[in-house]
Amino acid sequence: MAAFRAFLNSPVGPKTTHFWGPVANWGFVAAGLADMKKPPEMISGNMTAAMCVYSALFMRFAWMVQPRNYLLLVCHVSNETVQLYQLSRWAKGQGLLSDKKEKAAS
Repeated sequence: MAAFRAFLNSPVGPKTTHFWGPVANWGFVAAGLADMKKPPEMISGNMTAAMCVYSALFMRFAWMVQPRNYLLLVCHVSNETVQLYQLSRWAKGQGLLSDKKEKAAS
């Protein structure tokens, strides 16, 4: 019980935005994972690129803010990974990237 009380009253506990901000941001990760089932034609390259920049900036913020916000950092690392994968799917769908197998066959 003491450990839970310490977490509850900590500078990054659920009484602060250091906790609820990252919890809300996990929605971006969930949405990106859900979009993996959609065809690449439905992916917005501009929005996905903007999400990549957003997560990269907030990864740095999560690392630099005091107290250091590891929950926000992990959230944005996860979102960056998902969004970069979605961006690669979009680029392949647009013909900007090609598979190595196609180059080997040529």
